[in-house]
Amino acid sequence: MWFEIYVNDIDRAVKFYQNVFQVTLEDMSDPTNKNVQMKCFPSDMENYGAAGALMKMDGITPSTNGSLVYFGCEDCKILENRAAENGAEIIQAKMGIGEHGFVSIVKDTEGNSIGFHSLN
Repeated sequence: MWFEIYVNDIDRAVKFYQNVFQVTLEDMSDPTNKNVQMKCFPSDMENYGAAGALMKMDGITPSTNGSLVYFGCEDCKILENRAAENGAEIIQAKMGIGEHGFVSIVKDTEGNSIGFHSLN
């Protein structure tokens, strides 16, 4: 699996996502040669989970009305708090989803909705 999160300001978005997830995003070359800026999330294609990148691309506008990517974590409240501290708007504070754990949804600095999912 692969996901792309579209951004308006790649530097602002990288700072946000690196601070929230406490990871380093890596430069990724533009395979289309259409002046696309890409920063890849760390991933291991041999293990469970999806890989993805932040993408700045002409003609694509971030939105809260599109697909929603949920990032798995130990406790979604921790990431919800980090996101808010780094400029996100909380759309849905941590809430239970029955036997499937908990979720939080925030609006990132670029205007996208992203979710956090945890079992605790």
